[in-house]
Amino acid sequence: MKNLVLLATTGLCLSASLAGAQGKKCDYERADTLAKIGGYFYNKGVRPTWIEGTSTFWYLNHERAGDRFYLIDAAKKEKRLAFNADSLASRLSKAASGKIDASKLPFTTITVEANLQNLSFDYDGSTWRYAIATNALNRLPNTPTCSTPQSNKVLSPDGKWQAYIKDFNLFVFNLSDKKEIRLSEDGVSGNHYGSEIFWSPDSRKIATTKVREVTERKIPLVESSPASQRQPILKWIDYAKPGDPLPIYTPALFDVEGKKQIQVDAQPYANQFYLSLTGWRKDSRAFTFEFNQRGHQVYQVAEADASTGKVRPLVNEQSNTFVEYYKNYRYDLNDGHEMLWISNRDGWRHIYLIDCNTGKAKQITKGEWVVRNVVNVDEAKKTILFTASGINKGEDPYLIHYYSVGFDSRNLTCLTPERANHTATFSKDYTYMVDVYSRPDTVPVSVLRDASNGKVTMMLEQGDISEVVKKGWTMPEVLSAKGRDGKTDIWGTILRPYNFDAGKSYPVVEMIYAGPHDSHVPKDFSVYYHLCSRLSDLGFVVVLIDGMGTGNRSKAFHDVCWKNLKDAGFPDRIAWIKAAAAKYPYMDTTRVGIYGWSAGGQNAMAALLFHNDFYKAAVALCGCHDNRMDKIWWNEQWMGYPIDESYSQCSNVDNAWRLKGKLLLINGELDDNVDPASTLQVVSALIKANKNFEQLYLPGFSHNLGAPFVMHKIHDFFVKTLMNQTPPEW
Repeated sequence: MKNLVLLATTGLCLSASLAGAQGKKCDYERADTLAKIGGYFYNKGVRPTWIEGTSTFWYLNHERAGDRFYLIDAAKKEKRLAFNADSLASRLSKAASGKIDASKLPFTTITVEANLQNLSFDYDGSTWRYAIATNALNRLPNTPTCSTPQSNKVLSPDGKWQAYIKDFNLFVFNLSDKKEIRLSEDGVSGNHYGSEIFWSPDSRKIATTKVREVTERKIPLVESSPASQRQPILKWIDYAKPGDPLPIYTPALFDVEGKKQIQVDAQPYANQFYLSLTGWRKDSRAFTFEFNQRGHQVYQVAEADASTGKVRPLVNEQSNTFVEYYKNYRYDLNDGHEMLWISNRDGWRHIYLIDCNTGKAKQITKGEWVVRNVVNVDEAKKTILFTASGINKGEDPYLIHYYSVGFDSRNLTCLTPERANHTATFSKDYTYMVDVYSRPDTVPVSVLRDASNGKVTMMLEQGDISEVVKKGWTMPEVLSAKGRDGKTDIWGTILRPYNFDAGKSYPVVEMIYAGPHDSHVPKDFSVYYHLCSRLSDLGFVVVLIDGMGTGNRSKAFHDVCWKNLKDAGFPDRIAWIKAAAAKYPYMDTTRVGIYGWSAGGQNAMAALLFHNDFYKAAVALCGCHDNRMDKIWWNEQWMGYPIDESYSQCSNVDNAWRLKGKLLLINGELDDNVDPASTLQVVSALIKANKNFEQLYLPGFSHNLGAPFVMHKIHDFFVKTLMNQTPPEW
C-alpha cells in the first residue's frame, strides 16, 4: 500500500514536473519520506567490535533479507553468522512474551565472550545471555549499581600519605603516625590551592596549582513555555565572552619531607588562557605543564625541576595569527627526554621529534600535505601510525589515508591506497585493521587488512544502492574549481534533486558552515544528508563547499580567517559556484540562496551583508552574529585578544545596515551554546536600519534546530524567495 501511495505521489509530481515546476505539495510529501531511503541502502559499511583476547570481531550488517550479525576471524580469514537469528528470535519471543522479527532484532549491540560460544544483549530493560550452541537463553537478574563515595584525598604512590585541600590550602596526612601537616599558608578564598594534586613517583614531592578565581559572566535564559508550570522560568548560566577576565593557574611545588614549598618561576606564564599540569617524570626529576597564552599565539610545554623549581620550555609554539591548540598532539618518549609533537611551523601540519634536553626539533613528516591525527606509537619498533590527507596529487586533499613512518622519517608507507576517504578500526595489538572507504560519489567498500603493510586479506562488504537509484535518487558529485587567487583548488559537493533534468533551470542553495576549527564538507558516502537532501529534492541544486579560512589545508589557507571571520571563504565559494554553473548551465546563478547553523548562521547572514550582489536569500539559524557576544574560547581563537576593531568589522549587528536580499532569522530561547541575545541584537539593528526581514523565535528550543518544523520553514522560505512560488498548505 505504501508503494502505491509513493507511485501515486510520483505520478502527480511527474505531471507537475512536465509543467516545469517543483516545490509543489507532492514534492514536499516525497521529500518528507527521504529520511527512510537509507533503509534501501544495503551493506553500508562495517563497524567492527573486536572481542577481547581474540583475533575476532563482530559487526551488524543491513542486508536485503534483514539485519545480520557476523563474526570474522581475522587470523583465519573466516566469516560466519554470529548466531542463528531465527532460533534466537523464537526463544526471545517466548521469554519476553512478544513477537520478535528475526530480520530486525530489537538490539544492535552484543557482547561476545572470548570463547565465542556465548553472547549477551540488552532488551526490555534487562540483560540477556544466549548460548549459541545450545540455544539456551536466560534473563540475567538486574544488579543495582552502587556509587562509590568520592574522596578528595589523593594517596601517595608508596601508600604512606594522603594529600588534600582544606581551608583553601594544601595538607598531607601521614597514615603511619596519623599526623596532619599543613604545607601551604597563603591560600585564601578567591586565591586558593586547587584540587589538581600530583604526587611525584617517589612520593617525596607534590605538584599542584594555586588558582586566582574570577567571577564568571552569566547570561539569562528564559523558558517561556515550561511543561512544569504556567509561568516562565528564568535560568542563569555561566558564559564567559571575549575580553572577560579568566582565572589564573600558577604551578606550585611542595617538598613533603622538608615540609616546605619550593618556589616555581611562574611569572612568564601569568598572561594565560589556561595552564594545566600534565604529570611527573618517572624518575621524579621534574613535572610538566602546558601553557596557552591569552590570544592563542603562544603555546608551551614546560618542565619544572623538582629540586629547584626552575622552569624551562620544551616546546615553544608561536604564531603571528593563532596556534591550533585544540588539535595539539604530544607523546613523551624516554621518560620525557624526547617528545613527539605536531606543529604547523613549516606551513603544514606535521610530526616532529623534539630533543627535550637540547630543544632541537627533527621533522619526521614533510611536504605540502596535512597530518590529521596520530593513531598509535610503537616505541619498540620506533614507528608511528597516523592519518593524513593531501599527499596524492590530483585527489581531493581532504580524503583521509592511513600511513606508517619510522622515527627516522624513513619507510613512509600508505596502508590504504584506494582514492577514497578511509576510516579504520584496529585490533588491540594493531595486527589487523578493518578499513571502510568511500567518497560522496562512491559507495563504501569494507575490507580487512594486514596492519603492517595494508595488504587486503579479506573482502567484507560492498555497498549496494541499486534500490535507492530505482527510486529516482541522484548521485552527488564532487567538484573542484579554482579559488579567489586563480590557483588554489577549492573542493565541494553538488546535490541534485529527485528525477533531475539537465534541461531545466534550478535555483542554487549553499549550505554553509565556515567555522575555522575544521573542514566541514562530508567526505564519506551517504544517500541522505539530513540538513540538505529534502531541500534539494524540492527542486534545488544544493552545494557544500570548504573555502579558505577553514582547516585541514595549509597554514596560509587557514590564516585567511584571522581577525576576518566575515570573509568565511566567500570569494572562493562564489568562484566555485560560478565555475560549476559554467560547466552546468542548469545552475541558475541569478537565484542563489544560502543557509547555515551557528557559525554557519553568522556566515549565512554575512552573505547578504557583504556579498549581496550574488546571494539573494539567506536563512541564518542560531548565529553568533557578533563575536563579542559569543563564547570566549572559540572567538578569541580566531578574532584574537584583546578585542579590537576587527570584531566590529566582522559583526552582523554593526553591519546590519548593509542588508540586501531576503533574510530569515531563526533561533531558540534556550540556546546555551550561542547567546540568544546575539540574534535579537541583529533584529534590533535591522529594525533601526528600517530593513525588511523575517524572524522565527522558538520557545523551548536550544541550539539544536534541525527539527521537522524548523526544516519545513527553511524549505518554505526558499520555495517562496527563489522559486517565486507560494508553498503548499501544511
